[in-house]
Amino acid sequence: MNAKKIFVINGPNLDMLGVREPQIYGAATLADANKIAEQAAGECGYAVECMQFNGEGEIVDALHTAYRQAAAVVLNAGAYTHYSYAIADAVKMLSCPVIELHISNVFAREEFRSRSVLSPYVSAVICGAGVFGYRLAVLAAAEKLSHA
Repeated sequence: MNAKKIFVINGPNLDMLGVREPQIYGAATLADANKIAEQAAGECGYAVECMQFNGEGEIVDALHTAYRQAAAVVLNAGAYTHYSYAIADAVKMLSCPVIELHISNVFAREEFRSRSVLSPYVSAVICGAGVFGYRLAVLAAAEKLSHA
């Protein structure tokens, strides 16, 4: 495990931030979100590795890599949050802090978005703060690590 690296794993459609439903997700891009995460991590003495995958299996693979290389994980699994038991199982095996992140307030949207199959296995959930949530999630991960 790399004690000084936080993985930021983004799921499907997050590569389309700034284009996809800006009334919900805002005008910021994934590059903007990654920059926010990198700045927050640097302030806490951590490196960050940002990645984005549209495929469920790729996210599972990234979580397996995190098991060996990351001190903590920030996970925005997108729509997979609500039904991917494969991703939930991969999160469940991690012993490091995992912060579940949502850009929008999932509780103010469609009913299916208010259920997460990941939440029972994560250290914290952040939602509804826009891309600023990336800063909050990295800071939360660093805080959890400081008490580990």
